[in-house]
Amino acid sequence: MNLESELKGITVLSLEQAVSAPYCSMLLVESGARVIKVEPNSGDFARGYDSGADGESAIFAWLNRGKESICLDLNNSDDILLIKKILKKVDIFLNNVAPGVLDRKGLSLDLIRKLNSKIITCSISGYGSKGSARERKAYDFLIQGEVGLCSVTGTEKNPSRVGISIADISTGLTAFSGILRALIQRTQTNCGVDIKLSMFDVLSEWMNMPLISHRYLGGAPKRMALSHSFVSPYGVFETKDRKKILLSIQNNREWQIFCLKILRYSELINDPKFANNVERYRNRNELDSIIATVFKEVPKDTLVRQLTEVKIAFSNLNTVEDLAEHELLQSKDLNFGSAKISVADLPLPNRLSCAKTVPDLNQQEKSIRKEFGKD
Repeated sequence: MNLESELKGITVLSLEQAVSAPYCSMLLVESGARVIKVEPNSGDFARGYDSGADGESAIFAWLNRGKESICLDLNNSDDILLIKKILKKVDIFLNNVAPGVLDRKGLSLDLIRKLNSKIITCSISGYGSKGSARERKAYDFLIQGEVGLCSVTGTEKNPSRVGISIADISTGLTAFSGILRALIQRTQTNCGVDIKLSMFDVLSEWMNMPLISHRYLGGAPKRMALSHSFVSPYGVFETKDRKKILLSIQNNREWQIFCLKILRYSELINDPKFANNVERYRNRNELDSIIATVFKEVPKDTLVRQLTEVKIAFSNLNTVEDLAEHELLQSKDLNFGSAKISVADLPLPNRLSCAKTVPDLNQQEKSIRKEFGKD
């Protein structure tokens, strides 16, 4: 059975910009919900991230397909009144404005709850609503640094950020799951729920493996580039034709097969230096040298065939260009004005989804004002 517009009939009002909240509301759209996106008169600044869609932002298109756009000024009393009227009728209110802004504009959670007792609110912040960091601007890169992710990412000499907006995307995904939980709870209680989450909290939870290592295993893992902090063999190896293969062997059965069928070096199986993962990791430099010597004598296509036949865990060290042409990539075409762009589709797509058109700035203002402007 396919997922097909399970949130049809659910309406979302979202005061959103950048990535975290828009990613969440995009998932809601793709689940069948109606999303009304509120933008300032200047537009969500993500509209200016790039100009790859015939002058418009292709990244904005990825995050905002299927939504309705209206420009509202939070300093304008008439626009605040319209927001209140909309809030009376919608199911979900999502936002990632700075902490305290909505209170100052007369849109506190207490007031919203009085307007609509069944509404689900979800407020996304960088560092939460309490503490000394609450007022700090919080972009993805900065959160990665604050939670220590950069300290375990990169080479031995140089820390690095993760190459995608992992703090934003993980927070949007967490917000989406929280809203779904709240919708289920509302069917049981007939009452709404107020959800508050921060990018810092979300990415901190994702940091549990290095955090546990620091607290209980003798220290946080070191930066290992394409190697692993406690598994061996694990890393990138070059073939005869100077192409790259990623290798990851994580149990003794696979290690024995690897020695017999790939390295053709059966003596390693009984060598105490490589008897188990702990010993293999302790002697990883010697082991990596042995593997590298063998791999440099075999073309990549031959190695890929051999590794596949004996079911050894490996992958290609692909580029983004390789991904764009990958046989497994499922794509989705979007329309943004005159531009057509292709993005990777969701892993669990809505088979009835028509969320393929990206709204121009303020495109639905007249229809939304007409629908909700009446008393």
